[in-house]
Amino acid sequence: MKDFITIARFTYTSEYVIIELLLQQESINYVFLNETAITILPFHSNAFGGIRLQVHKNDKEKAIKIINNLNNDTVLEIV
Repeated sequence: MKDFITIARFTYTSEYVIIELLLQQESINYVFLNETAITILPFHSNAFGGIRLQVHKNDKEKAIKIINNLNNDTVLEIV
């Protein structure tokens, strides 16, 4: 996990479902931190610092490009 860096934060699990699918399709190494805790205690998301998307440092640019393309090409927006 030492080579993973945070590139995005989400409040709820429903906010990143599409991004997760796109990361899987591109075979990008990723992990969502605090996902289980926030699934169990959704109103504590801010206390945990949100759900953090971390990707391997070698996949950083590719993952950021996926998120940016999603923001620019659709009506969905990552907040």
